[in-house]
Amino acid sequence: MAGVQGYRLFNVQLMHKSHVSPSLLSLVFGGPDVANMKCDSPDQRIKMLFPSEDGSIPALPEHGQWYPLLLELPKEKRPIVRTYTLRHVDRERQEVTVEFVSHGTEGPASAWAIDSQPGDKIQIVAPNADYPEDSGGYEWTPPAGLRQGLIIADETALPAARGILELLAAQKTPPQIQAFFEVPEQGDCVDLSGFAFAQIHWLPRQQSNATHGECLLNAVREYVRVPATAGVVEEVNEEAEGELLWDKATTASNSFYGWVAAESSVVKMLRRYLIGERGVNHDAINFMAYWSKGRER
Repeated sequence: MAGVQGYRLFNVQLMHKSHVSPSLLSLVFGGPDVANMKCDSPDQRIKMLFPSEDGSIPALPEHGQWYPLLLELPKEKRPIVRTYTLRHVDRERQEVTVEFVSHGTEGPASAWAIDSQPGDKIQIVAPNADYPEDSGGYEWTPPAGLRQGLIIADETALPAARGILELLAAQKTPPQIQAFFEVPEQGDCVDLSGFAFAQIHWLPRQQSNATHGECLLNAVREYVRVPATAGVVEEVNEEAEGELLWDKATTASNSFYGWVAAESSVVKMLRRYLIGERGVNHDAINFMAYWSKGRER
């Protein structure tokens, strides 16, 4: 279909919200537009447009290129844009679910999620169901012969990681998964006992008074298992200071596949360890910086 975009702008309003855990909020948005939204993968990325610095409600035109239109607005009236994971789309009910890490009111997205009330309006840039091809915007693309997987996430990537586990659970014979999940506190270790194929390591920072990423790095070093078939000795190319790492796996034939998403510096250290010290083939594992310390969320 000529002119149909893979991603488009959707007008939605908050229907209700609830706590998944002490640090994670689930917000359900609704509106007629959602009937035309799709989700191609459990780690599907979307853009959320929050009220601007002066409090203006996002009201970009639904059709056309949203980003150039956003840049045309005066800075104080531009919607604040952040990237999130599309947790669930129910086109029949015209509802879409997004999970937010509740990390106080210092960041505009977290502050909005905490203070939001049913009826509050925002805009979302998400995959377009009218687009006949793959809209992209995700990295979970495991090989058909996957037998062993590795999933590593901090709380910002936990919604996507849980979605991946749910997708694998629907398979007749799920692969064996090692999962390492670092979260702020013990109460964030939600029940994932239904995923018998996954060995899950919950790593709450509060218990050990650890810094962000410390529990994750220590646990991966101690417990991660990497099959010999996934190994290859290679050098690790270092990224420039401050650069957000986004290293996509390209393999289509390996029986091992990995997905790593967390804070930027933590992802870089995990990449150096898994590729440089453990010899994992970099073509078989995704490394994604979901956020960076010091950058407003």
